[in-house]
Amino acid sequence: MNWGKYRTIIFYTATIAFFSCLMYFFIIEGQTLEIKENIIVKESSSSTWNNFIDSFQANLHHPLALLLSQIVTIILVARLLGWVCIKIKQPSVIGEMVAGIVLGPSLLGMYFPEFSAFLFPKESLGNLQFLSQIGLILFMYIVGMELDLSVLRKKAHDAVVISHASIIIPFALGIGLSYFIYQEFAPEGVQFTSFALFIAIAMSITAFPVLARIVQERNLQKTKLGTIVITCAAADDITAWCILAAVIAIVKAGSFTSSIYVILMAIGYVFLMIKIVRPFLKRIGDLQAEKNTINKPMVAIFFLTLILSSYATEVIGIHALFGAFMAGAIMPENTKFRSLFIDKVEDVALVLLLPLFFVFTGLRTEIGLLNEGHLWVTAGAIILVAVVGKFAGSALTAKFLGINWKESLTIGALMNTRGLMELIVLNIGYDLGVLSPEIFAMMVIMALFTTFMTGPALDLINYLFRSKKDEENSEDPNDSKYRVLLSFDNPESGSTLLKLANDLTHKMNGNKSITAMNIAPVDEMHTYEMDDYENDQFKNVIETSHELQVEVTTLFKASTDIESDLTNISNKGNYDLLLIMLGKSMYEGSLLGRLLGFTTKIINPEKLLNTVKGKSNIFNNSPFDDFTLQILDKTNIPVGVLVEKDFISAEKVFVPIFNLSDFYLLEYAKRLINNNNSQIIILDVAGQIRSNIEVKELIRSIEQVAPNHITLYNEKKIEKEFLKSQNLMLISSKSWRSLIDTKSLWLSDIPSTLIISNP
Repeated sequence: MNWGKYRTIIFYTATIAFFSCLMYFFIIEGQTLEIKENIIVKESSSSTWNNFIDSFQANLHHPLALLLSQIVTIILVARLLGWVCIKIKQPSVIGEMVAGIVLGPSLLGMYFPEFSAFLFPKESLGNLQFLSQIGLILFMYIVGMELDLSVLRKKAHDAVVISHASIIIPFALGIGLSYFIYQEFAPEGVQFTSFALFIAIAMSITAFPVLARIVQERNLQKTKLGTIVITCAAADDITAWCILAAVIAIVKAGSFTSSIYVILMAIGYVFLMIKIVRPFLKRIGDLQAEKNTINKPMVAIFFLTLILSSYATEVIGIHALFGAFMAGAIMPENTKFRSLFIDKVEDVALVLLLPLFFVFTGLRTEIGLLNEGHLWVTAGAIILVAVVGKFAGSALTAKFLGINWKESLTIGALMNTRGLMELIVLNIGYDLGVLSPEIFAMMVIMALFTTFMTGPALDLINYLFRSKKDEENSEDPNDSKYRVLLSFDNPESGSTLLKLANDLTHKMNGNKSITAMNIAPVDEMHTYEMDDYENDQFKNVIETSHELQVEVTTLFKASTDIESDLTNISNKGNYDLLLIMLGKSMYEGSLLGRLLGFTTKIINPEKLLNTVKGKSNIFNNSPFDDFTLQILDKTNIPVGVLVEKDFISAEKVFVPIFNLSDFYLLEYAKRLINNNNSQIIILDVAGQIRSNIEVKELIRSIEQVAPNHITLYNEKKIEKEFLKSQNLMLISSKSWRSLIDTKSLWLSDIPSTLIISNP
């Protein structure tokens, strides 16, 4: 009967056996040929072990193995320090920049020289440099694509004035500073003009990507201030890179006169890209406008454009990075297309390759060279000139144009952010031999300081200019409204939570307030797609609010630390209830997952949901996913966690009371009766309600107001059919934990469940 099965096994066994014997025969016969060739192999047990050790050490030092070990170390350290910076409300790029310093001679090389020499031998740095340059090219391509040129064209008036002032003022101060430090710090044989121009352009740069992330995280993108500062940064980026291209041409040629041919070629290149290549790419992009994917031939065309553009600018003499930036800037402006293409490039560029650049910069940065007091004085002077030129220059220009002091200072603080862009400029100067190791280290410190100070400076400005109007607009703690905050991470869960919030508050009319909040990961957002992303997230919520005829306030925030922002908003917003969805968040995960940006989970919410839905058994007895546990631990208000199983409305509600501490659930049951005419069934699991006069009186008072809407059950056994007939189960977090711990048979049959935790 199973002959087919056994026939397969017999064939498999016979095939393996026959060909194994055939191979053995040829090997034995082949060894006889060694005698004819006079090949003699002498091996002892000791030489075999030594050969293994020698081979293993050779493998460890093989260029590919060394490069892979470097990449692993760099990514781990960069992600760790980036995560630490996020936790202290700093951009992750600062942590990645510090990771470069940590792995360089300033720390690892100083205290662990042997390990540093093993991990980063000088002969391996060439491979690291070229790989990091590929990462930079891809990064600059993304930066170019993230620029919204349509906004630049429409809203460029005041912004361009501020932007160019924020370039020319620090540029002039940088040349002035160069006059005082040239003789001591310029490398031998470098002309003053070349040295001064690089110091000046380093003072003038603004990190557009970091600035855009900060604007998004602080919810400024929809304000007039946010629009101005994003436009300023975009104009600054374009202008600064054009100036840098000219500076590189002048430095390589030796003088302005001899660089004229290079500059003319660069102008011709830009004209070609804008007038010929850009329309061609737009026509190709239009073919993909309505599709959700980009096919491989299309990807090949755009990557070829990037590589050829970078190659052209490198050959012309204005650096490959300018070509990458230009290639990104002329990409089709269709938002969907750019998002799709950036997604293909971004993870490899930012997570894998870009940290290599930070570490390569760190390997060049020797803070130990600043071993005398006057060197630190010089470093302080560089920082002072950089801050005065960029911060004060931008702020005073904005004030001159009629912008108030608070917004002017905010613009100055944001434009003073230098980040990665500064390191790119410094490395170009170092490669060209214009910057000495000492001045390079000082400028890296300046880049770190000016980027790090942005967040604290913005907080200080907001604190100093906190107006009485802001205080009056804050929520009144004596307000009698019942306030519900629902936080969701996808449109469907937002709609479901709104239905539940409406069931709890429907008949309260003007005495209620419902806020729907979506917090998005800032690192996955791009400036030009923020509005579309927000509209997509809230579309279902808005439609559901119209269907239910309920007024909803929407709150959207981009964040680097979703967990902290959610708890802070909940605690400070004077809310009475926070509603979230169990296991639907993409942000929970293990510590390693958080550091690396993975969504791998220690506590898998999908496994928990599948158990509740009867699809699988649960092996980890945790009652919540990691993200939900953190929210419950840090919020100071009641939290309702919804386990969703096709929830529509809470018409039939089951409330199991396991012990005296669960009695607060009756208040929520009462709300559902009053606002949704819900039918409530209370199960006295432990038999404690019958002996508690206070609870019996509460149930009786509910019956008097809404007769036939609340029923007390004393049954010890609950049938599957009963559970499946209910629309919602209300349960305390403590009792939910008990159900999970005991692997209750209820779990596979319960309806949608609202787990309510009281602080």
